[in-house]
Amino acid sequence: MRRWLAAAVLGLSVAGVAQAAIDTYQFRDDAERERYQQLTKELRCPKCQNQDIADSNAPIAADLRREIFRMLGEGKNNQQIVDFMVDRYGDFVRYKPALSGRTWLLWFGPGILLVGGFVVLAVIVRRRRGPVAGGSEELTAEQRERLAKLLDKEHTHD
Repeated sequence: MRRWLAAAVLGLSVAGVAQAAIDTYQFRDDAERERYQQLTKELRCPKCQNQDIADSNAPIAADLRREIFRMLGEGKNNQQIVDFMVDRYGDFVRYKPALSGRTWLLWFGPGILLVGGFVVLAVIVRRRRGPVAGGSEELTAEQRERLAKLLDKEHTHD
């Protein structure tokens, strides 16, 4: 009985999340429909941020889908539509922003951080290892004698 109740609760909670944005637009042909689908998958919802406007239920995503449909009807090409959206909402609206002076950090920042992390890790590991065995730091006779005395004291206390 508990399993059925848990399954029912899980099913109801997932049903609320699984709602998809459904638009009923009439396209001239399949090519226009595919362009619409491609554009709505390529543009990010300004409110949801990690969801494209095709899958978002946010009101602004619905407005953007309507705007894309309107511009397709006016005969604008994909680049004109994307440029309009970028001018209005900034580079963030694109999942893959163009490489420019403003977006170079977005493209190369993760790689720079990764390389920097490896450099810091290498420095930490090298410092913790201390001097390399067989290096130039050998014990003098006096130091060896002192070490032997300390080790003998340790063994006699055991």
